[in-house]
Amino acid sequence: MRTDAVRGHLDGLLLSALEDGPLHGYAIITAVQERSDGVLELRKGTVYPALNRLERLGLLRSDWQALGERRRRCYELTDAGRRALSDERTAWREFTAAIGSVLDPAAGVAT
Repeated sequence: MRTDAVRGHLDGLLLSALEDGPLHGYAIITAVQERSDGVLELRKGTVYPALNRLERLGLLRSDWQALGERRRRCYELTDAGRRALSDERTAWREFTAAIGSVLDPAAGVAT
């Protein structure tokens, strides 16, 4: 899928991937790809700055965890992040309904 198609929805995708618990950056990328059946492929160069921005906004918190000799930064939702995810879902439903009514107006008409 085109990268620009994800633009504007990245925050919601990242927040949603973290809904079930903390993950490190690569695991977040993998979760989004798996949930979308491979359609969405997020780039590290896009994801990590977005994670940092969401953390600065107070929607995520992170800490370093050791994995053998490696350390990974793990991210998790804050209460504000859970509220933001709920808001993102509401906005997404409204957006898709509006676009659907334009692109497929016959679908909204009862027969």
